[in-house]
Amino acid sequence: MSIISPNPCWQCPTRFAVRVAAMLGLACTIAGIQGAAAQDTQPTAIQFSLDRALDASAAPFVLASARGLFRAENIAVTTTIATGPQDALDRVVSGSSDLALVDLNVLIRFRDKAGAPPVKAVFVLFNKAPYAIIARKSRGVSALFDLEGKTLGVAEGDFSIWYWPALAHQNGIKIASVKQARFSPAVREPMLAAGQVDAVNGFSYLAAVNVKDRGVPADDLTVLRYADYGCEAYGFVVIVNPAFAAAKPDAVKGFLRAVIAGTRLAAKNPARAVDDVLTLMEGGARELELARLHIVLHDNILTDDVKRNGIGGIDPARFARSVDQLAEDGKFRAKPALADIFDDSFLPAASARLIH
Repeated sequence: MSIISPNPCWQCPTRFAVRVAAMLGLACTIAGIQGAAAQDTQPTAIQFSLDRALDASAAPFVLASARGLFRAENIAVTTTIATGPQDALDRVVSGSSDLALVDLNVLIRFRDKAGAPPVKAVFVLFNKAPYAIIARKSRGVSALFDLEGKTLGVAEGDFSIWYWPALAHQNGIKIASVKQARFSPAVREPMLAAGQVDAVNGFSYLAAVNVKDRGVPADDLTVLRYADYGCEAYGFVVIVNPAFAAAKPDAVKGFLRAVIAGTRLAAKNPARAVDDVLTLMEGGARELELARLHIVLHDNILTDDVKRNGIGGIDPARFARSVDQLAEDGKFRAKPALADIFDDSFLPAASARLIH
């Protein structure tokens, strides 16, 4: 696994100082006191994986590192990039990563496999999944029902399409009337920009922003967010290795507190947050990443639900509805219960998770 950046700020070493407040009459040397204190305050090392290349959507984690929030929780976090959701899951299962950021629905499908290890999510970053259809108005698509008779581009490995059958069903769209063109993720935006498809499926903060960057006029694009059409899915979550969670629960709790604090900082000053992210990216464009972060904060993280109830949790009734929607793409071996997928015991109290 490779470190995101050789920049030492991504994992800052912790320095310790010992203050002797009183003499207890013990025949201890100063060196002995320092050695014992250093041992007591040794930070817990955490290996954390992102399931995709770094961009502004990862600002909460970058800020938790760059602004010393992890250090304040006495944890030393090393962040690596996985090759995709399955790789991130595999790392957590094997223990080569203690925690990872993956899509909740990928975790749900993973846990439905025979013999799947009991990996669970402990924190929801994206209260609403970023799934969307990005379409060209000039190709006759301004609303979801306009897709009938059109060609929808779907990138290989794009799991957000799992919710398309439920979305179409809920909105009275004949699935058979929408032709799907499958291709590599690398050509998704170029295909739409060139007019070779009428719309593409993907993430709103990725595909929509990338297409604009390819010169497609903003007024020619329409972003049809799944969440606006009845999709109940949650998005990115932090998952944890079960053995690590059992052995070091305080480290997991500290990690989540730091990420929540990092999210607050990103929401308070997105421009500065993007500047921190750009120090770790190769060739990142500030305007592009700032637009990306604004979309993520507005559409996916700081939802009305989060403003009311705090970040990080899952509503059981909504979870059940999302599972039913996911099942329209493919039945489950056994319908998952929330307790099988999510453990809220590491979360701070709701009052400590409010973000405005």
